[in-house]
Amino acid sequence: MLEDKPIDDPSDPETEEEEEEEAECDPVELKKSRNKALTEFRFRVEQAILGHYLLVKRSKRNPPNENIINDELSIKLWGVPLLPKEGHEGTDIVLMKFLKAKRYKVHEAFTLLRRTLKWRAEFRPDENLEELRPEIDSLWFSSGKDEEGRPLCYTMLGNESHKKLLSAGDDQKCRDYLRWRVLSVEKAIQNLNFRPGGTDSIIQIIDLKNATGPAKKEVRLIYNKMMTLVHDHYPGLVYKNLIINVPSWFLALNTLNLRLITQKSRNKFIFVKPSKVTETLLKYATAENILVQYGGLKRENDTEFSTDDKVLEVNIRANATGYIEIPTLEAGVTVTWDVTVVGYEVAYREEFIPDDDCSYKILLQDKKMGESIRNSFYIREPGKIVITVVNGSYAKKKAFYRYKSRPIVPMFMFINK
Repeated sequence: MLEDKPIDDPSDPETEEEEEEEAECDPVELKKSRNKALTEFRFRVEQAILGHYLLVKRSKRNPPNENIINDELSIKLWGVPLLPKEGHEGTDIVLMKFLKAKRYKVHEAFTLLRRTLKWRAEFRPDENLEELRPEIDSLWFSSGKDEEGRPLCYTMLGNESHKKLLSAGDDQKCRDYLRWRVLSVEKAIQNLNFRPGGTDSIIQIIDLKNATGPAKKEVRLIYNKMMTLVHDHYPGLVYKNLIINVPSWFLALNTLNLRLITQKSRNKFIFVKPSKVTETLLKYATAENILVQYGGLKRENDTEFSTDDKVLEVNIRANATGYIEIPTLEAGVTVTWDVTVVGYEVAYREEFIPDDDCSYKILLQDKKMGESIRNSFYIREPGKIVITVVNGSYAKKKAFYRYKSRPIVPMFMFINK
């Protein structure tokens, strides 16, 4: 049975005092202290591995067999060898995550590492990743990166498959769902690079749009359990948890949970209302790395643009009109463009204006923007595409756009022939 347990966190009244002490410490002395802690931790982990007691406490009456010895000597966490003498570049990075989680207290970090390894030995989260059913696997995906190169990992809790999975109310179904959530984190870890200067954390984006409410006990238990697992067994791997399209019931459900963890961990959770989703995501990632359904420019399996294509930006003042001009100096090409405005709710108009004063302007579309827009137009004569954005609100808005020209002839011209 899934049990509703509070998060086991070592936070106490001393936590804030220790954080204040860190802020007051001399940076040089603080660095020396942390390097010393890492050296001690490395030594303790190496002794435990070579002594064959990292996973299980052993006595002379219960010596390990040869298979167990080989397994412990080659033990890895997140694909990184834990035995320091192997000289892997990622060993210190992984060990530092446990030290940071326990404020550089070696004994507590060692205890956390042992608990994590024991849990992984029982739960086996890194096995059978390809056995997820397609309808469940589609609830999680990685798309784009933030400005520091961290993968953006999306979890779609409002998906119909998710609702169907939880509606059964079956305990095994709930266990399967919890396992799927853990495997999602494990799949994200496969994209990380535990090396100096590499990306060693992810940004987890959890979309609660149309998510199941808190009426069912199983929903509450799974949310609590997953928060506990990530907090206890994946220290430092999730840089931020962006919970977007948050309904009021979810805020009430998690208020108590967040009080049970340290301020440092609490800062990793950001709850975003539907109206602030795009604005919040742009604090971490560029528009070309944010999916179109969240107000960005990124489309899955896009054949027109990539994240390498230059994105331009224009600010539109409150109660003002902004213009975007795309020059089309060459005839016989097709111009394609993407446009998005943060927060939408603007009047949007596209038209082709030829350089020849004797030619007619061509209206391409005129509507109220409610989503990211992509359009294309075949250029028959030199001119320019002019996009007009009317901001009738009392707040400044930001627009992002990109475009490119290709010598592509529209299909309708072949049909007409």
